[in-house]
Amino acid sequence: MILPDFSFELTVLSRGARRVAGVDEVGRGPLAGPVTAAAVVLDPDNIPDGLNDSKKLTPRRREALAEWLAANCDHCIIHVGVEEIDRLNIYHASHLAMCLAVKGLRQRPCHVLVDGNRVPRDLSCPGEAIVGGDARCVTIAAASILAKVARDRLMVDLAQQHPGYGWEANAGYATPAHRQALLDLGVTPYHRRSFQPVHNILCKALETNP
Repeated sequence: MILPDFSFELTVLSRGARRVAGVDEVGRGPLAGPVTAAAVVLDPDNIPDGLNDSKKLTPRRREALAEWLAANCDHCIIHVGVEEIDRLNIYHASHLAMCLAVKGLRQRPCHVLVDGNRVPRDLSCPGEAIVGGDARCVTIAAASILAKVARDRLMVDLAQQHPGYGWEANAGYATPAHRQALLDLGVTPYHRRSFQPVHNILCKALETNP
């Protein structure tokens, strides 16, 4: 298996940068819950083994790496909630989350490596977009792990407040069971009203109870 490496960071450091951050987000697609971004700065002399795209790791390995990163690295995790997602749209809400995560680092980075094909417009320092960055760049991989673990934990907590939707297992994604629960149980405050399946249910409810 080919793992992400530190080559993108080394290129930036060779140009004179002192601190390079990676940023990634999770949760663009779900029907419920926030979009979550994490920013992290790795110490080039103390990088843990096994960093990879969070989706390619087992839950146990992901949790262990997240604990290590949280204890040993400058990092920041930001949740942008459904109100902002519905107001801004998911694309702009995810960019807002990434910008806030970078801004929340203890020390401002000189350069940010961003997963995706666009650098957020309001990023507080120079940045570079890397398509598939979470599988190619260790710092972005680290950010993806922190973001996914934080969001998954939050969705487990929300599942206890709103049982029946399966968020502890589906993290708010549109599984058949989640869609059926929406029909049976209705829309919660944590559902994204701008997303079509949720919007359609709300419209039907209005038609039934004008």
